[in-house]
Amino acid sequence: MAGTLYVVPTPIGNMGDVSKRVEEVLRSVDFVVCEDTRIGGKFLFLLDIKKELISHHEHNKRQSAKYITNRLLMGESCALISDAGTPAVSDPGEEAVRCCLDAGVTVVPLAGPCAAVCALSASGLPSRRFVFEGFLPDKGKERAERLSALAKEQRTAIVYCTPHDIAKDAAALYEALGNRRVTVCRELTKLNEQICATKLRNLSGQLADGIIPAKGEFALVIEGADKEVLNMDAFWADMDVETHVEHYISLGFSKMDAIKKTAKDRGVPKGEIYEICK
Repeated sequence: MAGTLYVVPTPIGNMGDVSKRVEEVLRSVDFVVCEDTRIGGKFLFLLDIKKELISHHEHNKRQSAKYITNRLLMGESCALISDAGTPAVSDPGEEAVRCCLDAGVTVVPLAGPCAAVCALSASGLPSRRFVFEGFLPDKGKERAERLSALAKEQRTAIVYCTPHDIAKDAAALYEALGNRRVTVCRELTKLNEQICATKLRNLSGQLADGIIPAKGEFALVIEGADKEVLNMDAFWADMDVETHVEHYISLGFSKMDAIKKTAKDRGVPKGEIYEICK
């Protein structure tokens, strides 16, 4: 009978966040899978737990995922941990989870720390709908495309930044998104934790002045785009509904498809557009 893959969150800065269930699972499994065995080993040492450690990182994730899955299919059980926070969220652990699920291995997630959700809960920004962006690409076309997508994103966005990139990312986000509200969460749950509500225009100056030190890990929670502002900049902003539909028909779309695309652009039910154009 196949074993179980436990997805086990680790503290993002405070060992007090280790739950009793996390300890019980770590003591019960046959081995532990982690991104960096040095960090994983230190975490287990602090809990006085000794287990076999298997490395699973960005450069070996496909091979190690197969190895882990095969061991679980033979009846062993393991805990998947991350360097900090919830595994498989902006983390190579997702490959191991997918491989296990595809093979029919039982996957059991444990509740626990996650920097993105922790930051969102303290942001004061709308949390009913949000998008997790993780780290921005360093440069090039992919970075430009991601910033362009964020500029149009109406949901609250969560972006991770390293201390080396925070100044560059803050400037790029202001240039792409404009002067939106942002809650800066630095060193969450750690001794030097700092949470600051500000505006993107001010963030670069606060970093330069040391009001927000460029030290530690950052989670930026950014206000979503205003729908009315987006619509003002849209290509169809000066078109009436009929002209908008005719634009798509001129591009080769059927009338119904043109109505659907017009409705999507304007964020209204397609029936509303249909009534105007019938």
